[in-house]
Amino acid sequence: MSTVPSTQHRAPITKGDGSMVRVLVVDDEHSLTELLKMALRYEGWDVRTAGDGFSAVKVAREFRPDAIVLDIMLPDIDGLEVLQRVRADGTETPVLFLTAKDSLDDRIAGLTAGGDDYVTKPFSLEEVVARLRGLIRRSTLTLAQAKDPVLTVGDLTLDEDSYEVARAGTPIELTATEFELLRFLMRNPRRVLSKAQILDRVWSYDFGGKESVVELYISYLRKKIDAGREPMIHTVRGAGYMLKAVG
Repeated sequence: MSTVPSTQHRAPITKGDGSMVRVLVVDDEHSLTELLKMALRYEGWDVRTAGDGFSAVKVAREFRPDAIVLDIMLPDIDGLEVLQRVRADGTETPVLFLTAKDSLDDRIAGLTAGGDDYVTKPFSLEEVVARLRGLIRRSTLTLAQAKDPVLTVGDLTLDEDSYEVARAGTPIELTATEFELLRFLMRNPRRVLSKAQILDRVWSYDFGGKESVVELYISYLRKKIDAGREPMIHTVRGAGYMLKAVG
């Protein structure tokens, strides 16, 4: 996690009145909060940080964030208690939990407490940014763009607001990265996209030129989108990939 995403090729999310989205990042690892702060500021957002639970509650009340990135393990009160106190103030701010734990009980506890999503450490900046953009888009506080949020190519649909994907009416579950990749392909139907273009747009920061990651995620998408169906994702040898409707 040593590099920072770029927003060069995607429209920033703003609040309905055009003002900056406010995000609070809470973690007791200073280097991690600084890295996340830098990444989220690249998204065009106003970012504040806190290193413990009591500070987080205080900043939340003063800053009134539109989203919170919240570590569960904090040195004083834990993230679940922070969220309960924030919710007690009557706010429904979407919360993305960060945790080093990966057990079902922890996930259930976090979501039962009112959290909206969950990322397990170690994570990539790309994943946190993608998950956070999804939470903010789905909140009623913001507007991504004044346009139809549903992309449609043939019998494949993708809702940019609800993050729902379906083919021929059958829901398809995608990870944050798979969703971003499919969205890029669907925004450019019948257009050949090179691996370099996909890396730049979907991952948004330097992967060391490892174009094999694109091949890997294209294969993941094919298993979910094209499995048992007429294929929509095509390889153009030596050039890249293209998505087009069947027929």
